[in-house]
Amino acid sequence: MIPFAIAGVQMRVNVSVPNLNAMRSKLDVLMSIYPWVQMVVFSELAPFGPLISNAVPEYSEVENELCEWAQQHDVWLLPGSMFMKSGDKIFNTALVINPKGEIVGRYRKMFPFLPYEEHVSQGEEFCLFDVPHVGKFGVSICYDMWFPETSRTLAVNGAEVLLHPTLTGTIDREIELSIVRATAAINQCYIFDINGLESGGNGKSLVCGPDGRVIYQAGSDEEYIPIEINMERVHRSRETGVLRLGQTLKSFRDRSVNFDIYEQGKTFPHLQSLGPLTKHTRSRHAMHSQPPGVLPPINTAEGHGPII
Repeated sequence: MIPFAIAGVQMRVNVSVPNLNAMRSKLDVLMSIYPWVQMVVFSELAPFGPLISNAVPEYSEVENELCEWAQQHDVWLLPGSMFMKSGDKIFNTALVINPKGEIVGRYRKMFPFLPYEEHVSQGEEFCLFDVPHVGKFGVSICYDMWFPETSRTLAVNGAEVLLHPTLTGTIDREIELSIVRATAAINQCYIFDINGLESGGNGKSLVCGPDGRVIYQAGSDEEYIPIEINMERVHRSRETGVLRLGQTLKSFRDRSVNFDIYEQGKTFPHLQSLGPLTKHTRSRHAMHSQPPGVLPPINTAEGHGPII
């Protein structure tokens, strides 16, 4: 058995003032109650909230402060993510800090939640890091998981645990939770999906094992989520299959098909026909113009019709 203890922190996130003091307090209390925890993960955009106007420069004093927390408590720390300025660009960036207070990973979200996460640039590099004598970890942020290529790339490069800070406060949270479970199963890895509260999300943080089963499901209040995982479960699942059935990573390794959809520069008429990636507004088909109880007719020329 290779045990390792990870704690998620599901906390309220304020959008009008920095949350660093609240995060520090949560970390102090967490480590007082659970001194055996070895890694702590906060939710997406926990330090400063989801406003791009709160973006901070890379390599600022904020990073130094976070490094001091990790060193003081002798833990690995993933303090959620922050909007960070780099030149004339802004990235949604997650830091990985080791127990010595050193930044060993800097991950920029690959898929900003467009068209809502406006003016945020896409990251282009994956984040994998080793915890000595434990295993390999990967980082993704929120909407990244809706694109299975991101998690699969981490898994085929050896990631046994995916750390996934998220900020979801919308009605698609239940869908996202199903994606978390599916991602854990098809990549045969642990996933810590940590959501915030209020301006930071609607909670329901989720921890899944390498068979896709739920280890812990949080509610909609502030919670500490300390979980001791066993890395041997990942090794066993990848060797013998999910529940001794599907050996997905081996099958992916041994595939004969070449997925040409990923070839650089290749275009697809269907995708081009979907129109621009924009925020939708009210339909120009006014519902009130119809008699009571009558839905507007389907416009086959434009592809619009009633949605049920």
